[in-house]
Amino acid sequence: MNGIGTNGLYWIIFIGVAVISWIIQNSLQKAFKEYSNIPSEGNLTGKDVAQQMLKDNDIYDVTVTCIDGQLTDNYNPTNKTLNLSRAVYYGSSVASAAVAAHECGHAVQHATAYAPLQMRSALVPVVSFASKWVMWVLLAGMLLIKVFPGLLFAGIILFALTTLFSFITLPVEINASQRALVWLNTHQITSPQSHPKAQRALRLAAYTYVVAALSSLATLLYYIMIFTGGRRD
Repeated sequence: MNGIGTNGLYWIIFIGVAVISWIIQNSLQKAFKEYSNIPSEGNLTGKDVAQQMLKDNDIYDVTVTCIDGQLTDNYNPTNKTLNLSRAVYYGSSVASAAVAAHECGHAVQHATAYAPLQMRSALVPVVSFASKWVMWVLLAGMLLIKVFPGLLFAGIILFALTTLFSFITLPVEINASQRALVWLNTHQITSPQSHPKAQRALRLAAYTYVVAALSSLATLLYYIMIFTGGRRD
């Protein structure tokens, strides 16, 4: 540990996380490209899947919309819109069905007051503020650590909030995928042959959140080591 040093250890972790993230992103893009060529049962589009899943969960106040971009799909609890990328909205593939059902999973979470989603939503204003200022506070804190160590500590607190947000996001995303897969299987939107593909696509998507959370945690620990080392010096 002493031979590597704080900076060396951080860069080893950072590079390792970056490589893993690239592998997962690459695998995710390949999987969605492959599964976009496999039709869903009944050739339902992502829009059809979303509307049917919402109806089956007695949700009638959520609007399904089409947005630009690739894998930009999201559910907005503020205005209750389920926003599907063009490829998902109009696509009738296993990939489109999986993504649409996953986003519906978030709408179901919202409708049923799923605790982790409520917690994440409550943190959004705080994390938005923290994300805006955290890097400036951390930078100033590291430059002034000898004369004003409290500034770096404040930056660490702000960054810790963003890290907490990343970890709270994990059960929200995993649960949404679980809800989606159960519904797809129960309503035979996926077949015994295509269902494992939907599972793999959503699992890879979940891995991106896991890597992001671990990367945030590693960075947080790095700043904590700088703070404790600076105070000792």
